[in-house]
Amino acid sequence: MNTTAPSDRKRTILYVAIFLLVAIIGLAYVKWIPYVDKSITAITTQSIGDSILGDPAEAGTFSWESTWSYTVTYFLAVWKAAVLGIVLGSLVQVLIPADWLLRTLGKTSFGSTAIGGLTSLPGMMCTCCAAPVAAGLRKKNVSIGAALAFWLGNPVLNPAVLIFMTFVLSWEFTLLRAVFGILLVFGISYLANRFAPQPAPEELARKVEETEAAAAPEEGSFLSRWLKSMGRMALFIIPAYFLSVLLIAAIRPWLFPLLEGASGNSLLMILLFAIGGMLFVIPTAAEIPIIQAFMSAGLGTGPAAALLITLPAISLPSLILVAGAFPRKVLWFVGAAVILLGVLCGLVGMWVL
Repeated sequence: MNTTAPSDRKRTILYVAIFLLVAIIGLAYVKWIPYVDKSITAITTQSIGDSILGDPAEAGTFSWESTWSYTVTYFLAVWKAAVLGIVLGSLVQVLIPADWLLRTLGKTSFGSTAIGGLTSLPGMMCTCCAAPVAAGLRKKNVSIGAALAFWLGNPVLNPAVLIFMTFVLSWEFTLLRAVFGILLVFGISYLANRFAPQPAPEELARKVEETEAAAAPEEGSFLSRWLKSMGRMALFIIPAYFLSVLLIAAIRPWLFPLLEGASGNSLLMILLFAIGGMLFVIPTAAEIPIIQAFMSAGLGTGPAAALLITLPAISLPSLILVAGAFPRKVLWFVGAAVILLGVLCGLVGMWVL
């Protein structure tokens, strides 16, 4: 029986309101307002900027200068969203009631997965910036499917990116992204629940009751608990994030081999670009100018379509950032699924685009 006191309920409402206020202000500043201007640019110029990879003809040429340059360019593009991700990820752990999260996102049902995916749509974050929030949700015992759907939905089903894509690439590219993105966010995330123990309904109900019973005020002020949570998260995320991006920037020249003609639009090239896209890390929407630049340099529509899914979905750095939040076999499954869907998207793109 729920014995929550009125004062506890008021405190819960206040905490949720604070979280929503921080999320709305942060997302408006970092994402929503800048994307309005970017949408106008995409509509009027059919471009959202140059490829972050630079000239595709330079693929295969390594230098420490280019490695460091990419790393700096990347972090200059994402640092605001990365900070917001850490802030929201830590606030999830100290503000959002654990019993509420368990009731709505704690089940391994498709419903919980769908809610996780739908709540990701306003976020519009890249896979690395969404990783701290997904990790925070997992620490509150949110189901694997729901946390994955939130994590993958942020970059893959980003509404602003779909708008950019329609005007810069084509509506066919946007349709492919939407179809395969929905399969990934809702289908693969739901299937990932099978790779972890599934609590029976009565066990979940018992867990909710225990969480409610233990919902007494925690020791320390809210500020001290939040700073402690954010400090623990940042202590791991910042060095792991920087080093993994530096590593992927170093191997960047060999991830996307550019071949022209029939060789550039084959199953082998689709597979290579799917694997490279899955490993590589980019800021939000950077896949659009990357695909645009590669196709201008002679890349076939098949490998280009593969990048639609694999570039934004996950990356080696983002997998490292969530490694402690998900079982290893779940992450292997997600990585393989991203590559498979990228290959399938590439095969469809090779024939219809």
